Amino acid sequence: MSSTTSLQQLPENGIKQREVSLCNIIRQAIAQTPKLPTTLKGLAALIATKPQRQRSIGLLLEQHAARQPEHIAVRFEGITYSYGELNLRANQLAHFLASQAVHSGDAVGILLENRPETLIAVLATVKLGAIAAMLNTSQRGEVLLHSINLVKPKLIICGEEVVEHLSTVESQLPVELATQLYYWRDHGQLEKPAHYQDIDAVMMAQPCHNPASTAQVKMHQPCYYIFTSGTTGMPKASVMSHYRWHKSMAGMGLASMKLTKKDTLYVSLPLYHNNALTVSLAAVLGAGGCIAIARKFSASRFWDDIRRHQATAFCYIGELCRYLLNRPEQADDRQHSVRVVVGNGLRPEIWMAFKQRFGIEHINEFYGASECNLVFTNAFNLDKTAGVCPLPYSVVEFDIEEDTPKRNDQGFMTKVARGSSGLLITEINDKQPFEGYTDAEATEKKLLRDVFKPGDCWFNTGDLVINQGFRHIAFADRTGDTFRWKGENVATTEVESILMEFPGIEHAVVYGVEVPDCDGRAGMAALTLNIDANHLDWGRLTRHLQEKLPHYAIPVFMRLSQQAQVTGTFKYRKVELKQEAYYPERVSGPVWWLAPHTHQYQPLTGEQAQQLRNL
Repeated sequence: MSSTTSLQQLPENGIKQREVSLCNIIRQAIAQTPKLPTTLKGLAALIATKPQRQRSIGLLLEQHAARQPEHIAVRFEGITYSYGELNLRANQLAHFLASQAVHSGDAVGILLENRPETLIAVLATVKLGAIAAMLNTSQRGEVLLHSINLVKPKLIICGEEVVEHLSTVESQLPVELATQLYYWRDHGQLEKPAHYQDIDAVMMAQPCHNPASTAQVKMHQPCYYIFTSGTTGMPKASVMSHYRWHKSMAGMGLASMKLTKKDTLYVSLPLYHNNALTVSLAAVLGAGGCIAIARKFSASRFWDDIRRHQATAFCYIGELCRYLLNRPEQADDRQHSVRVVVGNGLRPEIWMAFKQRFGIEHINEFYGASECNLVFTNAFNLDKTAGVCPLPYSVVEFDIEEDTPKRNDQGFMTKVARGSSGLLITEINDKQPFEGYTDAEATEKKLLRDVFKPGDCWFNTGDLVINQGFRHIAFADRTGDTFRWKGENVATTEVESILMEFPGIEHAVVYGVEVPDCDGRAGMAALTLNIDANHLDWGRLTRHLQEKLPHYAIPVFMRLSQQAQVTGTFKYRKVELKQEAYYPERVSGPVWWLAPHTHQYQPLTGEQAQQLRNL
């Protein structure tokens, strides 16, 4: 294999990818004719969505509260909020935030697990034209501090359930922010920290009417900061605008999923993810339906929750579907009201098994990213596709070895043929603006210039996809150093820096490796030590990683290397490491692994390596 191996020359992980046919599109379009009014409503809303319009998420909530105040908007465990109640509570918090000098364009840090108060905090913030900075509840320490410093919030609203996480950075917060920490009780199990203010108490004295600011918010304004690992380094704060949120509402919730006010969409993914906060919430508010939220995903309780809430839809990531499919079959697997599911990452090898076992009518797989300026959605209800997108994009040849798109002799990129894989790039123009990150340098790194002609500009998604034809794609893999595990992006440079903080580790190279029957890639680290290998304290190293990293970012496998292999441009050579993976017969020296439900790395035997499944 040459040093300039392109993606098209590599097998698609042994899976034959289905190409899209015109006959299938026509057949599915005819089948959806009864739902044409909802589709047309979505298309009309999509056309009417203009960046300069005075329209926002908060205004949409107020309209529903006026039209259907008694209709249930939120379900959570044994709690319900009608549209009228939800709007009232959001108004009270919005008035309080305004009293604390939170204005349009300011950020409000929100650090809560899934519960109605999280939605109230978000809706109150966007009513002011302010920006809800959705802090990842898995983060703590320097990673959480980095995220906070990126967005510079005026104040932070923290839930009782994660106050311990915020306590790891309190001493390093700016003085003005350290005095603006608010505590939202959960079950009242913990005593409120003395330096926090009780958010419920300060809200009670606030008026209930709609703030005047809501009607002034324009679509082009930011509504959320969603944190993403990107392709390298620490988390970045991607910008989500009311404009893009409304496009998701119209194009996905109405035109593609075809939700109505009678639908209830169940969400067990964290609300700091766009899958929950944009895709799911937008679909529900667009239809005037109900969102049922779970504190956390539980495979054992999932379908019971679905039935209890009488949900007709739910959102997913691929790993969630695999967890459900791996559970023993039950007689009531199809005893539910779900007709459509929406999400991304459902692997083709389990697509049909999942659909048939649970009787799902429509899998609305989509492709999108927090910072991406367009979305693919499975509007025609085809199988094993991330859907269609009418906006300008291209799939271009990519050089795996050099980790960069290929250019021809004229310096331009080349589109791949139908059925081939390549790098997905999206054109940037007035109709498809790239909102980027809070960091201008990080934003510039995602741009590709002079792609097909001098002066053009395209967004680099960092994702490899299969061109299925008729403007459909299927996700193949992520480029660069970032990989996905447990539905989360893991930035290898972040994990490497945490590893190299540990005494005795001189270099650490982190990468993702495939494990049978698992979505994404499990983390693996090749360590170069400056001490004798027998003196490495594996128990202490395990505790170090558990204290510093979210659970999904902790490497599953470890190996020792005499010397870190680098390219001529001093980049770590990860291609060979990925190929050797964790198999003892390929690796020179022992491999350690962190088995599920264990607390310390232990040697991996050859027999264990051959039997690994469903980590």
